[in-house]
This record gives sequence, C-alpha cells and structure tokens, in this order.
Amino acid sequence: MTSLQDKVAIITGAVGNLGAATAQLFQEAGAKTVLVDRSPDRVREAFKDIADSKNHLLAGGIDLTNPESLTKLVEQTLARFNRADILVHTVGGWRGGKPAHEADLADWDFLFGINLRTTLLCCRAVIPQMLKQGSGKIINVASRDGLHGNAGYAAYSASKSSVIRLTESLADELKASNINVNCIMPSTIDTPQNRAALPNADYSKWVAPRAIADVIAFLASDASRAINGAAIPVFGKG
Repeated sequence: MTSLQDKVAIITGAVGNLGAATAQLFQEAGAKTVLVDRSPDRVREAFKDIADSKNHLLAGGIDLTNPESLTKLVEQTLARFNRADILVHTVGGWRGGKPAHEADLADWDFLFGINLRTTLLCCRAVIPQMLKQGSGKIINVASRDGLHGNAGYAAYSASKSSVIRLTESLADELKASNINVNCIMPSTIDTPQNRAALPNADYSKWVAPRAIADVIAFLASDASRAINGAAIPVFGKG
C-alpha cells in the first residue's frame, strides 16, 4: 500500500462516492484527513466513527464557491495539524443534453461554478501554506470529456477542459517550489447513482471509486514526485 503516514490531506466532497473512497484509503495509508462537506450533519453522520479522533477533522459547513469559507477551512486545518500537505478536490457536477445554442445559460454558470471555480478557489486557498512549507501535492478531478467536445455536452466538456488547463498552469507556476499539481480524468464511475441512471449499461467497463482512489493516493505520495502537470486517464475498460 502507498504510504501517506502522518501527511495532512484535505479532501473535498468527502461524503461523495469518490471522496469517501479516497478518505478511507488515505486513512488506511496513515494520513491525517480533513474531510470537507457543505453540510455539517452529513459529514458527521458519514464519518461518525472518527468524529472525535485527534488525527482527523470533520470540516462541515464549507462553501467551496466562497473564498472566505475556504480561508476558514485552511485556518481550521492549521489550528489542528499546523500544516497542509495534500489537497484532493473531488467536488464536481454534470449537466447536459441540449445543443450549445439551446442550453440554459444557468447550466453553463452552474458547471463552470462547480467544476472550475471550486477547483480554482480550493487551490488558491492551500497554495500559500504549501509555499510556506516548501512542499505540497494537489490532485484535481477533471474528466475524459475534458479531452474533446461532444454534442449536447459543450458546457460540461468546456468546464472540465478548463480544469485540465488550470492544473497544467498551476503545475508550471509551482514546480520550482516542490509543489506537484496533477489531475485525474475519470470516465463513468461505478456508483449506485450511475447504475440507477443507466440500468442497461455494461458495468464491467466502469471504474470503481476505490480503484480511482488508488491512483489519487499514488499522486499524493512521494512516489509521484517526478509527475507534475499530468492529466491521468482512469477510464478502466471503457
């Protein structure tokens, strides 16, 4: 298993399928985790077994679209652990179906807000501390659809492509400071929600959240120190 012993990892979207799998794996690998969710009650219910642990922090009530809320998150993290080694940003959203010229502008605003803005703001929040430490790992979540556009999914593809370009830019800006910034590109993740939405799909071609978490853990570890600015495919057999 990849060792993350005593590394402090901020994981957004910790209650979601990918976030929860990543949190579990990081804890098994020895990391101290800061588990972030918009709802205080939801994150506490999901991780009630570690709610009172000194090695983990349940950070509920955090609005990832709000810089002040993220400043609060970093302050809480430093107050508990005095450092922030890793950011794993798993929050994102999907909408689609209409041609670009017919799609609601509200959908464009939503997708760029949840996919790009939250990524930018989360990175901006942790980078000053990582610069101070002289090290850090940032792993963002883009998408296979960020590589090319498809009919009906222009807003989603554009927003995820922007996550890739942001990741590359940050990596170039921060590489001299020993901060690695990479992203993963899932295709369809094997979740209960996706199975319910696509009951006739071939699930054997989908990728389990735990398998993707394995890749995230590698990127968060010292073993990935030579990788920077990469967009890693995690397509499985799809």
